[in-house]
Amino acid sequence: MKKRGLEKFNNLVDALSSLPTVGKKSAIRYAYHMVLNDSFSALKLAHSIEDAVASIKKCTICGGLSEDEICDICLDDIRDERKLCVVESAKDIFVIEENVGYDGRYFVLENLDQQQIEKLKSIVCSGIQELIFAFTPSLASDGIILFIEDKLKEYELSFTKIAQGVPTGVSLENVDMLSLSKALTGRVRI
Repeated sequence: MKKRGLEKFNNLVDALSSLPTVGKKSAIRYAYHMVLNDSFSALKLAHSIEDAVASIKKCTICGGLSEDEICDICLDDIRDERKLCVVESAKDIFVIEENVGYDGRYFVLENLDQQQIEKLKSIVCSGIQELIFAFTPSLASDGIILFIEDKLKEYELSFTKIAQGVPTGVSLENVDMLSLSKALTGRVRI
């Protein structure tokens, strides 16, 4: 129940609870902390959000996030220009860059339309030898991979996808059947 006379506080709570994974209770705690405990950090956060929204756009080459027309990854001459990792969203690039020693280029496949396929083909023509699919494992993703492979079959490419199976530290009873099946099928010799 919203309190009368606290419209601005309630608007802040509503705005915070609209964020992914932020429920109503967490939104109230964040709003209370910002308004009463640390207003300086709240103002800094508000300025950072405003600045980011005004400055960040999609890279015209890969579709990742950038403050310029072309992102730093696409401009990096040291990266391996023979490898292209196709991801589902720009945030996937952050995850891979932060956690994996991948040194190639990226392409964000936002939707599967002719314009995206043509853009992907033009990048592939620039000397790509391996196309790596880093999609969330699912039957739909497998279908998209097959579709793209078919559209790019005229190019001499090696098609790979990220490995999947049983995550480290997870007991078999907590692994879904598809992951367990793929882990057994894709087993390697030790």
